[in-house]
Amino acid sequence: MTHGSIWVDADACPKVIRDILYRAAERTGVTVTLVANQALLHPRIPSLRLMQVSSGFDVADHEIVKCVSAGDLVITADIPLAAEVIAKGGEALNPRGERYSPDTIRGVLMMRDFMDTMRSSANVGGGPPPLTHADRNAFASHLDKWLARWLRDAIRRKIRPEN
Repeated sequence: MTHGSIWVDADACPKVIRDILYRAAERTGVTVTLVANQALLHPRIPSLRLMQVSSGFDVADHEIVKCVSAGDLVITADIPLAAEVIAKGGEALNPRGERYSPDTIRGVLMMRDFMDTMRSSANVGGGPPPLTHADRNAFASHLDKWLARWLRDAIRRKIRPEN
């Protein structure tokens, strides 16, 4: 049964996506934890947390992996982090609305590694394109599906408390 919290790889998460998550936390009471190596301005919402970690390569990622549990949702564009989350029984959603799954993560990792090789050999340049309205809608749709499951499970736990 899913207990579920939402963990956000917040240093790289677009503000518009964080705003969607703030509204979800306020509306549903789901715990949303922003993990970042810098202070972030955020609204005061009882179920919203900020976990500031020291700066350094993948420090926030390692903290998320350490804290995530089966049934949790992690918001990240970091594909290796998504793979570790899935291995622990969590779910991973890209800010562009791409849901990573046990069935797709290996292929996504292989494509990422291929693109890294291409970039390092100067055959491909530039970063990702700007976030589009369609990306935001896809993200919100996947988030709503996860929240609906989370709310159903929360109601079941109240009816039949787990020991």
